[in-house]
Amino acid sequence: MGTWGSGNFDDDTAADHLSDITGRLVSQIEEAMADDPVGLEPDDYWGVAVPCNVELLCLIAEQHYVGATVPGAAVVQGWKKTFMDVWERTIDGLEPEPEYKEKRRTELIRTFDRLAALSARQAA
Repeated sequence: MGTWGSGNFDDDTAADHLSDITGRLVSQIEEAMADDPVGLEPDDYWGVAVPCNVELLCLIAEQHYVGATVPGAAVVQGWKKTFMDVWERTIDGLEPEPEYKEKRRTELIRTFDRLAALSARQAA
Protein backbone atom coordinates (compact mmCIF):
# COMPACT_ATOMS: atom_id res chain seq x y z
CA MET A 1 0.00 0.00 0.00
CA GLY A 2 2.85 2.42 0.83
CA THR A 3 1.74 6.01 1.16
CA TRP A 4 -1.85 7.16 0.61
CA GLY A 5 -1.71 10.78 1.70
CA SER A 6 0.43 13.59 3.04
CA GLY A 7 -0.65 13.28 6.70
CA ASN A 8 1.56 12.06 9.49
CA PHE A 9 -0.40 8.80 9.67
CA ASP A 10 -0.88 8.20 5.95
CA ASP A 11 1.62 5.44 5.25
CA ASP A 12 2.46 1.87 6.18
CA THR A 13 5.17 2.76 8.67
CA ALA A 14 2.83 5.08 10.56
CA ALA A 15 0.15 2.36 10.56
CA ASP A 16 2.67 -0.11 12.01
CA HIS A 17 3.66 2.45 14.62
CA LEU A 18 0.04 3.04 15.64
CA SER A 19 -0.52 -0.69 15.83
CA ASP A 20 2.45 -0.96 18.19
CA ILE A 21 1.20 1.90 20.36
CA THR A 22 -2.38 0.67 20.60
CA GLY A 23 -1.09 -2.86 21.18
CA ARG A 24 0.99 -1.68 24.14
CA LEU A 25 -1.97 0.19 25.63
CA VAL A 26 -4.15 -2.90 25.29
CA SER A 27 -1.43 -5.18 26.72
CA GLN A 28 -1.03 -2.95 29.76
CA ILE A 29 -4.78 -3.02 30.39
CA GLU A 30 -4.90 -6.80 29.96
CA GLU A 31 -2.01 -7.27 32.39
CA ALA A 32 -3.61 -4.97 34.95
CA MET A 33 -6.92 -6.81 34.65
CA ALA A 34 -5.25 -10.22 35.04
CA ASP A 35 -3.11 -9.15 38.02
CA ASP A 36 -4.11 -8.77 41.66
CA PRO A 37 -7.29 -6.64 41.81
CA VAL A 38 -5.67 -4.52 44.52
CA GLY A 39 -3.66 -2.89 41.73
CA LEU A 40 -6.90 -1.59 40.21
CA GLU A 41 -8.04 0.20 43.35
CA PRO A 42 -8.75 3.91 42.81
CA ASP A 43 -5.65 5.06 44.67
CA ASP A 44 -3.27 2.57 43.01
CA TYR A 45 -1.30 3.06 39.81
CA TRP A 46 -3.45 0.90 37.52
CA GLY A 47 -6.62 2.26 39.10
CA VAL A 48 -5.60 5.56 37.52
CA ALA A 49 -3.61 4.37 34.49
CA VAL A 50 -6.20 1.91 33.12
CA PRO A 51 -8.82 4.62 32.50
CA CYS A 52 -6.07 6.77 30.98
CA ASN A 53 -5.16 3.97 28.58
CA VAL A 54 -8.81 3.41 27.71
CA GLU A 55 -9.21 7.14 27.01
CA LEU A 56 -6.06 7.16 24.85
CA LEU A 57 -7.41 4.21 22.85
CA CYS A 58 -10.64 6.15 22.32
CA LEU A 59 -8.82 9.27 21.16
CA ILE A 60 -6.73 7.30 18.71
CA ALA A 61 -9.61 5.15 17.41
CA GLU A 62 -11.76 8.23 16.84
CA GLN A 63 -9.23 9.43 14.26
CA HIS A 64 -9.92 6.37 12.06
CA TYR A 65 -6.23 5.97 11.31
CA VAL A 66 -5.07 2.79 9.62
CA GLY A 67 -3.30 0.60 12.17
CA ALA A 68 -5.16 1.91 15.21
CA THR A 69 -6.79 -1.21 16.56
CA VAL A 70 -8.92 -1.70 19.63
CA PRO A 71 -10.16 -4.91 21.25
CA GLY A 72 -13.67 -6.19 20.68
CA ALA A 73 -16.63 -4.67 22.48
CA ALA A 74 -17.11 -7.80 24.60
CA VAL A 75 -13.52 -7.54 25.83
CA VAL A 76 -14.01 -3.87 26.72
CA GLN A 77 -17.25 -4.69 28.56
CA GLY A 78 -15.34 -7.35 30.53
CA TRP A 79 -12.69 -4.79 31.42
CA LYS A 80 -15.41 -2.39 32.51
CA LYS A 81 -17.02 -4.98 34.76
CA THR A 82 -13.73 -5.98 36.36
CA PHE A 83 -12.60 -2.41 36.85
CA MET A 84 -15.92 -1.08 38.13
CA ASP A 85 -16.36 -4.01 40.54
CA VAL A 86 -13.04 -3.11 42.16
CA TRP A 87 -13.85 0.61 42.08
CA GLU A 88 -17.29 0.17 43.68
CA ARG A 89 -15.90 -2.18 46.33
CA THR A 90 -13.06 0.15 47.36
CA ILE A 91 -13.94 3.79 46.64
CA ASP A 92 -15.77 4.40 49.92
CA GLY A 93 -12.64 3.48 51.86
CA LEU A 94 -11.05 6.63 50.45
CA GLU A 95 -13.91 8.74 51.82
CA PRO A 96 -14.55 10.77 48.67
CA GLU A 97 -17.02 13.61 48.58
CA PRO A 98 -20.37 12.27 47.31
CA GLU A 99 -20.38 14.64 44.33
CA TYR A 100 -16.87 13.59 43.27
CA LYS A 101 -17.77 9.92 43.67
CA GLU A 102 -20.83 10.21 41.44
CA LYS A 103 -19.04 12.30 38.79
CA ARG A 104 -16.06 9.93 38.76
CA ARG A 105 -18.30 6.86 38.45
CA THR A 106 -20.11 8.50 35.54
CA GLU A 107 -16.82 9.38 33.82
CA LEU A 108 -15.39 5.88 34.23
CA ILE A 109 -18.50 4.24 32.82
CA ARG A 110 -18.64 6.75 29.96
CA THR A 111 -15.01 6.06 29.08
CA PHE A 112 -15.37 2.28 28.92
CA ASP A 113 -18.69 2.58 27.05
CA ARG A 114 -17.10 4.96 24.55
CA LEU A 115 -14.37 2.45 23.75
CA ALA A 116 -16.93 -0.39 23.50
CA ALA A 117 -18.92 1.67 21.00
CA LEU A 118 -15.79 2.43 18.97
CA SER A 119 -14.92 -1.27 19.04
CA ALA A 120 -18.36 -2.22 17.78
CA ARG A 121 -18.10 0.38 15.01
CA GLN A 122 -14.65 -0.85 14.01
CA ALA A 123 -15.94 -4.44 13.81
CA ALA A 124 -18.88 -3.49 11.57
